[in-house]
Amino acid sequence: MPLFLYLYFVEQHGRIGVFDSGFGGLTILREIMDTMPMYDYIYLGDNARAPYGNKSFDLIYEYTLEGVRYLFDQGCELVILACNTASAKALRTIQQKDLPRIAPTKRVLGVIRPSTEEIGSLSYTGVVGILGTEGTVNSNSYGIELAKLSPKTKVIQQACPLWVPLIEERAYNSAAGKLIIESDLKRLFEQNENIDVIVLACTHYPILKEQIDSFVPAGVRVLTQGPLVSEKLKDYLYKHEEIENRLTRGSSLSCYTTESGDYFNAHASEIFGQPLRAKHIELN
Repeated sequence: MPLFLYLYFVEQHGRIGVFDSGFGGLTILREIMDTMPMYDYIYLGDNARAPYGNKSFDLIYEYTLEGVRYLFDQGCELVILACNTASAKALRTIQQKDLPRIAPTKRVLGVIRPSTEEIGSLSYTGVVGILGTEGTVNSNSYGIELAKLSPKTKVIQQACPLWVPLIEERAYNSAAGKLIIESDLKRLFEQNENIDVIVLACTHYPILKEQIDSFVPAGVRVLTQGPLVSEKLKDYLYKHEEIENRLTRGSSLSCYTTESGDYFNAHASEIFGQPLRAKHIELN
């Protein structure tokens, strides 16, 4: 193979893609890269159309498929939907309907199943709280999955529709922001005071963990999804050599956003923990 063709192939193929409606997926990406730093990654944030939580099923599916196809076009062999709303409302359709038609050898995975596989065993009271967007809570995806995996676990859910806007606008440390967070947590515990494990079922929410921890009762464990998803992905790649063998190992990261690059860079670097440079793209 001519050298220039080989370099093109290496540059364009073999990556892991991470897609989110905004900045939240960076909390998942950070954990995945810490666990498996050897691979090449692409992050795509659909910041211009965030948040997804209050949008219709059809629109979320449309937006998510656009993001997945873009990442496939950039050479991703595997795409992680680092968005609970997209995982709840678009993942199954993409896996069953679209992949066989557009990319039968590629894979798209979500964040709900890896999270629910561990939750039931972590609760002593058998009562687990789920904090998520309206889309995730209304889908009851966590309730459905936990009914299969841990049928004795009681699931209490609370939608927090203002949390993503608080994060995207960096208003979560304001007095009003803290009041909103406290109020939503109060509503969760009003449903059942025996909750001893809370799952942050939106990848944006770990950014609020310090505030959340300050408002929950002592002894309540607050779980973020990043560590759960990263370990499950590592195990998935170990079991699926046909995917893992196609991944390139350059320890690289490329970032794309549907918002302006300057806007993304200013916010994302703070969340990710190191400077990021993103390129603006359009999805359609």
